[in-house]
Amino acid sequence: MSMDLIIEDSAPGVRLLRLNRSASLNALSGALLSAMADELQRVEADEVVRCVVLTGDERAFSAGADLKEMPQSDLPIYAEANRLKAWKTIERFSKPLIAAVRGYALGGGCELALLCDIVIAGKGAKFGTPEIKVGMFPGDGGTQRLPRAIGKARAMLMILTGEPIDGATAASWGLAAEAVADDEVVSRAIALASSIARHSPLAARLAKEEGLMSFVKPLDESLSLERKLLLFQSADRKEGVQAFIEKREPRFTGR
Repeated sequence: MSMDLIIEDSAPGVRLLRLNRSASLNALSGALLSAMADELQRVEADEVVRCVVLTGDERAFSAGADLKEMPQSDLPIYAEANRLKAWKTIERFSKPLIAAVRGYALGGGCELALLCDIVIAGKGAKFGTPEIKVGMFPGDGGTQRLPRAIGKARAMLMILTGEPIDGATAASWGLAAEAVADDEVVSRAIALASSIARHSPLAARLAKEEGLMSFVKPLDESLSLERKLLLFQSADRKEGVQAFIEKREPRFTGR
């Protein structure tokens, strides 16, 4: 198990993944990305874990790609096979994923937050895409995901100037769902994850799949797929309806 990633079961059904490279502001080395991807693959097969919270420390969620690794390869760091594989694994994670962001979320750190389903930001957080300042541009999906999240004008402002925005601005622009006091970020994210974990894990997975589909498919096609999925009869759906009728808490199993 990598020491770059601390793994905790912080609440029933909730796993907390804490980036642990504080000396480099949690820069995303190849080893750290692989450790995250490997753990998310384990969580995929774990029926107990229903939601994951991803965080860093007080100074940084992640300051981005580890530039010290660039001289080790003739390829641009974004094009390395293992790195691409890790990013794709994180992107395809089917369970709800929440980012709890304090401090810096720059470059790849901002792009990692964009892969999460919900972002809780500290008011003092700093989101940014500073790659242009070193003759680069966001290469881990930021040029595509950031405009989809906050719109073209604001995304171009961030990408072309390289200047960061704070957590409150990130929330007002739609990059984060909420901005809270810095010392409340992780507890708020865990509370949200706990709430999600009480729901049907099957319904949560399908809801995430359908929600993300809106970014890659035409509206008429995604609506058609949504209606087909609504015809799916699960034990959780029957249990949810019965529990509502009986005025009790449902007992979801993911089936």
